[in-house]
Amino acid sequence: MLTDQKLIKDIKSGSQSAMDVLVKRHYKLVYSFMYRKTSNKSVAYDLTQEVFIKMLKKIDRYSFSGEFKNWLLTIAVNHCRDYYRSKAYRESTDNSEFKDNLHREKDDITYIFNKNETRKQIKEALSTLPDMQKEAIILKYFHDLKINEIAEITETNSSTVKSRLKQGMKKLEIILKGSDFFEETNRGKC
Repeated sequence: MLTDQKLIKDIKSGSQSAMDVLVKRHYKLVYSFMYRKTSNKSVAYDLTQEVFIKMLKKIDRYSFSGEFKNWLLTIAVNHCRDYYRSKAYRESTDNSEFKDNLHREKDDITYIFNKNETRKQIKEALSTLPDMQKEAIILKYFHDLKINEIAEITETNSSTVKSRLKQGMKKLEIILKGSDFFEETNRGKC
């Protein structure tokens, strides 16, 4: 299997197939980050496409220091921040897809129902956090990144990331306790 570094060298030499392989390899990573940030499939899809376009435009700037996925996630984080500051975001107040998912008909099998409800509650709770805390939690717990990697991606220091994680997790705990999340989760274990 070709490494990211080899693929990048091939892309810089003009290889379309290397570009396709690199995009396919990291597409899920970027899309899942965008979806968790926006809670909207079509917006996440569009933003993901835009991130890969930016990546290709900036590929000459990649210096081969550090992991490529961290460099790519840095582009994704910054692009998502730009999106939230954009006119397009301010004008789009329609979160109907997210709301539809919340009211979707439930499956009859209890354990699947509980699993889906748990995801929805966590997703709703995450959406109430400040952007920086949400970002840190998504990168840490959904993408399994280390504190120093998150600091590099978000262009902050490790203590700031730790603080955002601690504050964000505390807020999530309060929100989820208020929604009887812990009682429902424990009931499902009996």
